[in-house]
Amino acid sequence: MNTLASLLSFALTFVAGTMVSSIALAGEGEALANLGIKTLEFDVAENGTRFVFDEAPVHEDLDPPQPAYGNPFVTEGYIYPLNTLNGSNGVNPDGSPEFPDKVIGKWTCRGWFVGDGVKTVTGPMVITTQLYDLGDQHSLISEGYEFADVNVEVLRGITGGTGPFMFARGQAAQTLLGFNATGGVDLRFKIQVKVH
Repeated sequence: MNTLASLLSFALTFVAGTMVSSIALAGEGEALANLGIKTLEFDVAENGTRFVFDEAPVHEDLDPPQPAYGNPFVTEGYIYPLNTLNGSNGVNPDGSPEFPDKVIGKWTCRGWFVGDGVKTVTGPMVITTQLYDLGDQHSLISEGYEFADVNVEVLRGITGGTGPFMFARGQAAQTLLGFNATGGVDLRFKIQVKVH
């Protein structure tokens, strides 16, 4: 193992153990650990008051009109420790975090509606880039589909990050748990990340 890889491995362990200790970080067995693959698990509660989409294209038959196929959007939310969310909690109606003392990071998501836009009932509903900001300029980025189905896992690709994740590759398993008080999604993540 070269010096840079050793430093990155140490930095990942340090960050996970001290900076973002609320994120469950563990090896996925000896085989994955030997490959330098770590697992991060956490929940995300979208702040629906921060969800903004374009004026077109929209489904005009909905009141008010809602995003149709091809509509771009951006949104934000709160990162919580694993198992904080039950599918309907995490954000107060005014957009503030329901559990402010448990917030361990910020989630930002941008993308486009696919399928039948907000009318999609199963399968891919949006295709997105997600940024998991874990503080102190330590972040991960993933790309992929998000499904309309509740409790169905979908895999996303890890495309990079910052800090100890600057060379990160891997996959993020995302599960939609439900919707919170702001109409935002509650999500659960299991991210397998190779850092060197």
